[in-house]
Amino acid sequence: MSAQPPLNNHVKRLVLADRLALGLIVRVCRSSEIALVARQSGHDFIFIDTQHSAFDLETISNLSIAALAMGISPLVRVRGYDDPDIPVLLDAGVAGVIVPDVADADQARQVVRTCKYPPQGARSFAGPTISLAYAAVPPAEASRRLNEETLVVCMIENRRGLANVDEIAKVDGVDILHVGCGDLLMDMGKPGEFDSPEIAAAVSTVIQACKDAGKIAGFGGDRNRDRQRRYIQEGVRFVTTQADIALLLQAAIASVVELRPDA
Repeated sequence: MSAQPPLNNHVKRLVLADRLALGLIVRVCRSSEIALVARQSGHDFIFIDTQHSAFDLETISNLSIAALAMGISPLVRVRGYDDPDIPVLLDAGVAGVIVPDVADADQARQVVRTCKYPPQGARSFAGPTISLAYAAVPPAEASRRLNEETLVVCMIENRRGLANVDEIAKVDGVDILHVGCGDLLMDMGKPGEFDSPEIAAAVSTVIQACKDAGKIAGFGGDRNRDRQRRYIQEGVRFVTTQADIALLLQAAIASVVELRPDA
């Protein structure tokens, strides 16, 4: 019986080919069926948000296995660059981590060290894993392929991170710099001002830093489609479209308004 091929990270293939990867944020759905919904709606990854939701590890693993089976990438936003759950999440089937509030290159290097096997990092090798479909892949090949395929996304969400974005982008092993517009605006003292010139300039700064370092730019937090399209035209290739709870609320409210216009 032939072994299953090692993990092929769908999102990584897309962005390295200069193609757009779209993600559905998962905050309230605990059923693995959300992976089918994401795939059926044309999304390329699910963004499981443990920073703002109370997911347990087993649920994340089940969601990740479903996403892998659907051919989309399960990514997890962890709680910080020093989140102790990062290694077990990767062993549990997660294809990459999205790290909030990365403020400098040292924090980015710590993330890479946690996510990658030696010599790139210090991740402990567990043997056959979910990401390899439990295939009997030799350790040298398994660690090499998982180092290649594991996606590392650093979020730029504060002024310190923005000031250090060029150095963060140069860190070997970081794949994507993702602008978290909501928190960055909060840190700028402009909460919710998504149309402000300051946030537009910040996104452009991150895009340019990524181009200079050969990395991929990402963008999220602002759901305005015109601005999303503009940043995609500027070079963003990793975008979150909307959260599951927001989509559910929008549809539920619209249904009620149609039947009860004075509600």
